[in-house]
Amino acid sequence: MTDAGDVRQRIDTWLWAARFYKTRSLAADAVDGGKVRWNGQATKPARALKSGDELEISVGELRWTVIVRALNPQRRPAPEARLLYEETPQSAERRSRQEELRRLAPAPGTGLKGRPTKRAGRLIRGFNE
Repeated sequence: MTDAGDVRQRIDTWLWAARFYKTRSLAADAVDGGKVRWNGQATKPARALKSGDELEISVGELRWTVIVRALNPQRRPAPEARLLYEETPQSAERRSRQEELRRLAPAPGTGLKGRPTKRAGRLIRGFNE
């Protein structure tokens, strides 16, 4: 991990190293798709990050607002990856509120897994006919 102010790293590589995305290409696609904003602006995957930059990251339904604290070109374990950023208090509160709402009122169909049973298939066909 480096903390020097003049050291820079690509935004997609940092997102991968900080474990927001599983692969660097997924991180690059997210940046291209507008799911990551750098200091309030749309950016490209090759944007050079430095310590102190602010990122707004959307992963699924979750939105993070983080301040870059350190850079690391390698993907490390999750406890070490959490040291690369600091989440803003507003972002942490918003995420906890979203998780609480999702827990209390899950989206319809989240309990469905696999193929329908024979009985469910008959009900579906009966509904469609």
